[in-house]
Amino acid sequence: MSNPERKSYIPSQLAAGDFPVVMEAVVIATGQQLKRGSVLGQVTASKEYVLSKTAAQDGSQTPSVILDQDVDTTDGARSAPVRLTGQVLGSQLVLGEGLSLAILKVALRPFSLFIR
Repeated sequence: MSNPERKSYIPSQLAAGDFPVVMEAVVIATGQQLKRGSVLGQVTASKEYVLSKTAAQDGSQTPSVILDQDVDTTDGARSAPVRLTGQVLGSQLVLGEGLSLAILKVALRPFSLFIR
C-alpha cells in the first residue's frame, strides 16, 4: 500500500475584516493577465477596467475597485467579479505603477474600500 500524497492548501486571504463586501461583475479590458487583488480603474471611454496606474490619462488613473479573482484577457475582454466595498489586506493587493498603499488608503476610502 502506497502512502497518500499530502498537499497544503493556503487560501488567498484578501478579506481583512467584517465590513460588508459588495461585489459586481465588470468588463476587464483586453490584453491583461491580472491576479486577484489587482487594483483597477475604469477607462472613461470604454467603461472597461484596467490595472490602475498614476500616469494613465484615460480615467483609469483613479483606482476604484479590487479584482476578486484571477483573470486573463489576452484573447479578449472578459467579465470578472470586483469588490466595490469591504476591508482588504494591503499585503495581498497588486498595485499599478506609481501607486502605494498610502495613496490607495486615501483614494479607495470614499468607495468604502478599506485597506489594512
